[in-house]
Amino acid sequence: CEVGFENDFDLHLPCPSDVKNRARDSNRMHRRLPRLQMMESEMSNKSLYERLGGYDAIRAVVNNLLPRLQADAVLGRFWQNRGVDGIEREKQLLVDFLCAQAGGPMYYTGRDMVLSHRGMKVSERDWTAFIGHLNATLDAFNVPQAERADVVAFIQSTRAEIVE
Repeated sequence: CEVGFENDFDLHLPCPSDVKNRARDSNRMHRRLPRLQMMESEMSNKSLYERLGGYDAIRAVVNNLLPRLQADAVLGRFWQNRGVDGIEREKQLLVDFLCAQAGGPMYYTGRDMVLSHRGMKVSERDWTAFIGHLNATLDAFNVPQAERADVVAFIQSTRAEIVE
């Protein structure tokens, strides 16, 4: 049900089974959100999205993090042979995912973490390198400890869905 184009775009036409699975996967992703909101409710009445500075701040963090990951000797392989447009699409999906999960007004339309990372062979070594870059990015933006703890806890909650 997928049609690929030479210009690095992918058109994904839903198969009947994909529609059913996508609904199930969407529900699974939205179940994670209340856990994140529970952590942040202890800190303030503002959502983590608001406490982080909203869309522009999250976009800036992603714009800092992604080049770090691409330049890493261990992680760079995940972006080899990818076109600029495909990388920009991934970046926007990441921004939307993080904004939505942090309580922002975005609606994430991408695939769930399991499907997005299936076949990539993300190892424990890859995950550890990623977390190191995440922490360096959070340091670069001087993210306060409470927000940092919530961000890292959320990211760590996705580990089992990503690492093979």
